[in-house]
Amino acid sequence: MKQAFNPYMPLCEYVPDGEPHVFGDRVYVYGSHDKEGGDFFCMLDYVCYSAPVDDLTDWKYEGVIYKAKNDPDYVNHHFMYAPDVVKGNDGKYYLYYSLADRHECSYLMSVAVCDTPAGEYKFLGYVRNPDGTPLQDYIIFDPGLINDNGNIYLYYGVWYDFDENPNYTREQSIAKQMEMYHKTREEILSTPGGVQGPVCVALEDDMMTIKHKPVHIFPIIYKGTSFEGHEFFEASSIRKIGDKYYFVYSTYNQHELAYATSDYPDRDFVFGGVIISNGDIGLNGRLPKDRVRMTGNNHGSIEKINGEWYIFYHRHTHKNEYSRQACAEKIELLENGHFPQVEVTSCGLNGGPLVTSGTYPSPICCHLSNGEMTHGKFDHTLPHITNVGEERFITEIIDKTIIGYKYFDFKGKTTLRIVYRSGKNQPQGTLFVKLGLDNEPVASYEIKGSLEWTNIDCSLEAMGTYPLYFEYSGNGEIDVKEFTFL
Repeated sequence: MKQAFNPYMPLCEYVPDGEPHVFGDRVYVYGSHDKEGGDFFCMLDYVCYSAPVDDLTDWKYEGVIYKAKNDPDYVNHHFMYAPDVVKGNDGKYYLYYSLADRHECSYLMSVAVCDTPAGEYKFLGYVRNPDGTPLQDYIIFDPGLINDNGNIYLYYGVWYDFDENPNYTREQSIAKQMEMYHKTREEILSTPGGVQGPVCVALEDDMMTIKHKPVHIFPIIYKGTSFEGHEFFEASSIRKIGDKYYFVYSTYNQHELAYATSDYPDRDFVFGGVIISNGDIGLNGRLPKDRVRMTGNNHGSIEKINGEWYIFYHRHTHKNEYSRQACAEKIELLENGHFPQVEVTSCGLNGGPLVTSGTYPSPICCHLSNGEMTHGKFDHTLPHITNVGEERFITEIIDKTIIGYKYFDFKGKTTLRIVYRSGKNQPQGTLFVKLGLDNEPVASYEIKGSLEWTNIDCSLEAMGTYPLYFEYSGNGEIDVKEFTFL
């Protein structure tokens, strides 16, 4: 039986910043491309995955669709940040992205073109002003596009709270922006509303020339507005539902994707809500200290696929922010136009709980915490997903670590086999099995030192849909590779 897990791409694949688009009878996901265990963001060329709209368990690797070296600016910048693709009025597909180096924003918005959604894209040029000069207004970062009944709109931008940060004076804020964005003092002071924040601009049919100057779509001073607490940070993405525009973005909290709505494509947006957090923060009042896993930046969007709505996002592995994997969850659009926040799960695109038969890799967990998980800084012992060659597993599992999977469909008695090994020392402890985070254990395993992968079995019985949790209590560290329902 074929199923879909999170991450829904192979465990060896790292495609964050996912932008899903339905073209024809398939959904295509475009994103950045991280290196497994890499030391920076977006180190690899763009690849694409697609699936039939009526079977989201059947993902196909479309191959490399664009190489960074195809861009003439590759001599100056080497990493391709988050892209987006839009179908032009001529029936061709246009890929937008920006090249950058480490900790440096781009100054050009690049465009590539292809006759098919997932073919080989060819470099076309840079988004430009009517006089032919490159568009450099505001901060060139994270494009999002829409073809709105023949009108092409491009969204982009980034925002840091320099002006609202009590640690910065106005002059220090200006100096920081000059350093970070390579803008002159005059550019920063003369740009309406400042150079930061999300902006929108309409494109001509050539897909490169702007029709007018970009304009801010949000208020840039967030205090006292509906955006306070969920301010725009990056990851511009745009959808239209009926007559309403939905702008999906990563908030300044970074771990969450939120949305804003408007009756217009370029103004009057108001905060709508949070759709997902990659640590379930905010869901049912969950506090940041209780995040269900390590958190970092988030980027993705929504898409209606075969009549259902989904949110695509990413998670973090390897105890860093540079190896991010694509995940997705089903969401609900209420009659009032609101998307409630949803939880992260292991069965995201599966259309229901996972079956209690066969083998599952441990890295499909949606909960991985020892109670001390952090955001963005992972310089101490934390349970995390990693790899050694082609082996992928959870490591640094210490006392009080909880590993969780949502959800499984239990059908009665079963034997559950776990494959584990010791970490840096010889652990002694117990691995408890729970069908619910706050429930009593239904089974347990005795853990002993073993440097080789070791099978241990236990029996349990349940009927119905439950989350599955493993909780380690003991000393030392262990690794867990997989588990099997026998």
